[in-house]
Amino acid sequence: MTVTLQPQRESIHPVDPRDHVATTLRDIANGEAIDLHGRTIIARADIPKGHKIAIRAAKAGEDVLKYGWPIGLALADIAVGDHVHVHNVATRLEGVEDFAWTPAEPEPRHEVAPRAFQGYRRKNGRAGTRNEIWVLCTVGCVANTARRIAEKANQRFAGRVDGVFAFPHPFGCSQLGDDLTHTRKLIAALASHPNAGGVLLLGLGCENNQLKALLESAPEIDRERLRGFTTQMVEDELEDGLAAVEALVEIAERDRREPIPISELVVGLKCGGSDGFSGVTANPLVGRIADKVADAGGTPVLTEIPEVFGAEGVLLARAASREIFDEAVCVIDDFKRYFIDNNQPIYENPSPGNIAGGITTLEEKSLGAVQKGGRAPLVEVLRYGERVGPHGLTLLEAPGNDAVSSTALTAAGATVILFTTGRGTPLGFPAPTLKIASNSGLAQRKPGWIDFDAGQVLAGVSMDDAADALMDLVVETASGQSTKAELNGEREIAIWKTGVTL
Repeated sequence: MTVTLQPQRESIHPVDPRDHVATTLRDIANGEAIDLHGRTIIARADIPKGHKIAIRAAKAGEDVLKYGWPIGLALADIAVGDHVHVHNVATRLEGVEDFAWTPAEPEPRHEVAPRAFQGYRRKNGRAGTRNEIWVLCTVGCVANTARRIAEKANQRFAGRVDGVFAFPHPFGCSQLGDDLTHTRKLIAALASHPNAGGVLLLGLGCENNQLKALLESAPEIDRERLRGFTTQMVEDELEDGLAAVEALVEIAERDRREPIPISELVVGLKCGGSDGFSGVTANPLVGRIADKVADAGGTPVLTEIPEVFGAEGVLLARAASREIFDEAVCVIDDFKRYFIDNNQPIYENPSPGNIAGGITTLEEKSLGAVQKGGRAPLVEVLRYGERVGPHGLTLLEAPGNDAVSSTALTAAGATVILFTTGRGTPLGFPAPTLKIASNSGLAQRKPGWIDFDAGQVLAGVSMDDAADALMDLVVETASGQSTKAELNGEREIAIWKTGVTL
C-alpha cells in the first residue's frame, strides 16, 4: 500500500520570505482573490495548479527569486497576481562560471537515536538490502541470453534467494575511449554490489569489453560468489548459465539477514519528471532523510549534475574542504563543457513535462533538485562508475536521465534509492527504488507506481511527521519489504554513452 497520512488545503505556498513567487496548490481563476497571511492577492490570469503566481512585483531585467535564490530574469515587468512562467521569465545561465572557495560554517550535527535495518553483511564489510543473483553481460550480443538464463533460473530456484535478475544493455562492442571505460566500470561496479549474493558474468568472446580485462579492473569482486564464461566457448550457454546460477544459489541461500546500523546504509537520491511541487514537498522531504542518514553516519548520494546548474552555490557552500570544493567545481564545469563541446546550451532543460508541471527555468529545477541533499556537509565527489568511500553526503557524476543516473547510483553502492517524481514513471532499477510523489493527485492516480505521498505536507501533515514516516519506510524497505517497482518486475540498467560507435 502507498503510505499516506492525513490532509487539509490552502491556495498558494511561498517558500522563502524573499521570494517574488508562490506555488499554486490548486487551479486559480483570473480575478480570484487569494489570502496570503492576511494579505489579499488578486490573480491577473488563469494559473494552473503547480505553477507560480507573483506575490511581489519585479521589473524587466530584474532577478526573480524562489527558494530565496534567482530562478531567472524577468522578461517584462511582473505585477503582483501575474502568472510567472516561460512567457515572462528566462534563464540567466550561459556557460562555465567562476566560484570562490569560502570555508563552510559547520552545520550542527543532530544526534540520531540508534537504529538498524535487517540486512546482509558481505565479506568486504559492505551491507546489502537484498540477497539476489545478478546476471550481467559484457556486451549487448548476449543480452537476451542473460534474460533467458534469469527467467529459467527464477522458475528453477524460486524461493531460495530473493530472486535472479538479468541486467542487459546494448553496449560493450564497437566502443572506444571513455565509452568503453564507462561500460567496463559500470559492469564491474555492479558485480561488486552488496545486494548481489552471487553474480554470473556473461561474455561473447570477440567484444571490445573483454571479460578478462573487466575482471582485472574489479579487484573487489568476491570471486567465491562469481561465475563467468564467454558464450562462444561453450556448447550450450543456457545450460551452462543455469549450472553457474545453481552454484551461486547454493552459496547465497545460506546468507541470513542480521541487524545492521543505518550508518551502513547508502541511499541514492534521484529526481524523475519534476513538477512545480517537487521543490516544496518531495525533494525537501528526501533532504530530511539524507540528513537523518548522514547524521547517523550513513551515506546519501546526490547525482544528476545538469540539475545542479544554477544551484551550484547552494551545494558548493557546503563543501567540507577546499579539496572537495575544487573536485565538485571540476565535475560541474566538465559537465557544462560536455554540453558546450556538443554545441548544446547548458540550460536545455527543463523538459516539456517539467514545464507543463510548472517549472520555468533550469535554475528553478536545480534549486528544487539540490534540496534532496539536505543540509549535511559535502564530503566526497565521485566520477562516473566510482564507488562510495567515506560516510557522508556524496556528489556523483552522472547525467539527469532517470535510468542512467539511477544505474550510476547503484554502481556507486546505493542499496536503496529515493526517487522523487511529480509526473510518475514505472521504471525500476537494480537497487530497491522508492517512488515518492510530489503531489497527492499523482499518488492517488498511480497507486501501483507510488510508494509514498509527499503531497501530504501541503495538506496539514508536518514535514517532521512525514519525514519520520518516510524514514520508517526506508528502513522497512532496506529490511526486505518490496517496493512497487519490485512488485511490478521493473528492473533496468542504462549506461552513459558519450562518444562514437565504430
